[in-house]
Amino acid sequence: MKATQKDFASVAPKAAREARVFFFCGPDEAGVQDAAARIAGLLVDPGERIELAGADLRRDPVRLGDEARSTSLFGDARHIFVRASGDEAAEAVEILLGGEAEPCPVLILATGATDKSRTAKLLADRKDALVAMFWPPDLKSVAATVRAMADGAGVRVDGALAERIARAAGLDTRIARSEIGKLALYLDASAESPRTADAAALDAIGASSEEDGFMPLVNAVLAGEAGKLAGELRRLRELGLNPVGVLLAFERRTAQLAALAAKLGPRGDVRAVMEAEKAARRVFWKDERDLTSQLKRWRGRRLERLVARIAALHRTLLANSQSAELLLAHGLAEITRAASARS
Repeated sequence: MKATQKDFASVAPKAAREARVFFFCGPDEAGVQDAAARIAGLLVDPGERIELAGADLRRDPVRLGDEARSTSLFGDARHIFVRASGDEAAEAVEILLGGEAEPCPVLILATGATDKSRTAKLLADRKDALVAMFWPPDLKSVAATVRAMADGAGVRVDGALAERIARAAGLDTRIARSEIGKLALYLDASAESPRTADAAALDAIGASSEEDGFMPLVNAVLAGEAGKLAGELRRLRELGLNPVGVLLAFERRTAQLAALAAKLGPRGDVRAVMEAEKAARRVFWKDERDLTSQLKRWRGRRLERLVARIAALHRTLLANSQSAELLLAHGLAEITRAASARS
């Protein structure tokens, strides 16, 4: 089975019933994680959740099959989450598929891979597997997702407010979901007792706006504006912005740059591509100038190295939560210096 953003919602229930191995890939990390959470929530008996790293499976590919065919300590059901980079889990999946006993559900999250990767090809033609590819969404689709989230939480939002939440979240549905949760709590809303949210309510919960959120820092770093970095980092601390949440905004922007660079090609016209994307409402007009500048600065191998550096920084922050703010500042300073060298 195969799916994308467009049809995942309709495919998911059947996949959760019939598939045993799920491969979520593509540069939209939020979409990948949301999809995996959706499948886990649809499993009839998910049981215990086992977390495995792709790097560990690359060193020991037999482990996935062993874990998937084992039972929990008390003999209950289980499901496995694998967080992989690219095709790290490919050999492990091949061994898993070669086993005789039916495995427990295995959900593989690989934002560095695509539906053309080796792992995807192993699974694409199987009835007991799902390959789901997620590209970075546009403002319109994220706003629609925000409204759906809000409806489920009993919060009524109009189109303008949904777009504001989507932009403030950097088109990241995980951050948007957090804002909806805070709105529901503030309004005392629930599915049984829905409430209507307005701009005043959003301001009251302290939701990040375009001006008060992540994007000024993102744009300063990726433009190599070293003179602005100290002030933006100070603002980050004053607002109490979560370091991982800030880095997610960088991941979202680099994924957007990667998608634009793929359309641009090695000798394309940046301005023409940006005009087309803006006309198709895949680029918000306020972001056009920053994206144009960043796309000229970050292309080809430089962009690949940027994506890899941000992914490594994300892993470092998660492993060192107590020092996350300091590590983030150091990592962003390195990226800023690399960007300024291109000026």
